[in-house]
Amino acid sequence: MAARKRASTDSSAQTKPNETTRPKPKEPPLTDPPIAPPKSGVILKLTLFFSIPYFYLIFYHCKIEHELRKSILINAALSLAGFFVTVKMIPVASRYVLKRNLFGYDINKKGTLQGTVKVPESLGIVVGIVFLVLGILFQYFNFTADSNWLVEYNAALASICFMVLLGFVDDVLDVPWRVKLLLPSIAALPLLMAYAGHTTIIIPKPLSPYVGLEVLDLGWMYKLYMGLLAVFCTNSINIHAGLNGLEVGQTVVIASAILIHNIMQIGASADSEYKMAHAFSLYLVQPLLATSLALFSYNWYPSSAFVGDTYTYFAGMTMAVAGILGHFSETLLIFFVPQVLNFLLSLPQLAGIVPCPRHRLPRFDPGTGLLTGTNDGTLVNFFLRRFGRMTEKSICICLLVFQAIACCFCFVLRFFLAGWYK
Repeated sequence: MAARKRASTDSSAQTKPNETTRPKPKEPPLTDPPIAPPKSGVILKLTLFFSIPYFYLIFYHCKIEHELRKSILINAALSLAGFFVTVKMIPVASRYVLKRNLFGYDINKKGTLQGTVKVPESLGIVVGIVFLVLGILFQYFNFTADSNWLVEYNAALASICFMVLLGFVDDVLDVPWRVKLLLPSIAALPLLMAYAGHTTIIIPKPLSPYVGLEVLDLGWMYKLYMGLLAVFCTNSINIHAGLNGLEVGQTVVIASAILIHNIMQIGASADSEYKMAHAFSLYLVQPLLATSLALFSYNWYPSSAFVGDTYTYFAGMTMAVAGILGHFSETLLIFFVPQVLNFLLSLPQLAGIVPCPRHRLPRFDPGTGLLTGTNDGTLVNFFLRRFGRMTEKSICICLLVFQAIACCFCFVLRFFLAGWYK
């Protein structure tokens, strides 16, 4: 851009004063083409699929107090506004990141015309900023100055904000893997220091006769567990990636499961503190889901925007915070079963036992448009080796369906273990 303009200026300066020249029409500046419009049809289908059972639980199935339902709906309205703001802001932000050469080429389309398109990177920063603005605005409607939950709510937002910052730093500086493992533990410090809730766990009923206790106070070990959970959730989203729509898609599925779980627990419990813990989780996950759906409309196949480590760190930390402060970390880990399996498959390479390439992606055949699984330890490659070659869109859909099955399995498991396990 600048070099082209300078060349034009030098050329005009060399024109002789007495020489008459015909004025030339101004040529438009050369810019990168705008990103493709959002895939509204996909988002509409997903929204209807998830919102119908969710609002059925809120208004009909679950008994929720009027004031609590009002707060949930205010949060939902803010989240809906955040969805539209995010949809509008992503194309704007994409132009800025492209100017700063924050773009990438889709490796899974290498050898095709789509593989030569500059795709703007790190657009998870838009989702993170909109989420934080929504979280701050919601305090005006829900929390009073003397609220017991306000300190932890602000600490949660501080941890998420810290993670967005560190994720964007990672996108810009390309931090090594070993350092990436430490970033979530740093970001979780505000939450760990401000946490004033209980540090006890309920011993499962089948084990309580052998332990001799029904409730065990872990003290500082509980906070250590909280920190480790934040590290796992954040990095597990980050390494279960590599396909158009996979990072955002798994977040949408897990966030939807968390919302349904929260509403069901609020409706089934008579303990006010227990209800507020799940409402607290819900206040964080509703805007996460809405802004993620907006990003998903650009990131779904074929992707016109890459989310970057900014989004994966942000999404993982938000769900970890929601699980920790909502006191359902065990349930959260079952929602994360695909991420747990992916982590176990990745462990030999992450530990350096097996050579780990920079991109552990499947092989793409530009002739057929199919992906072939490699020997790298990821769930993507495992599915391709197990079920055969597929298109990128097909393997992503399979993985997201597997994610949904894992979440449904969690609800079934809780139903059968209720009253016996705890």
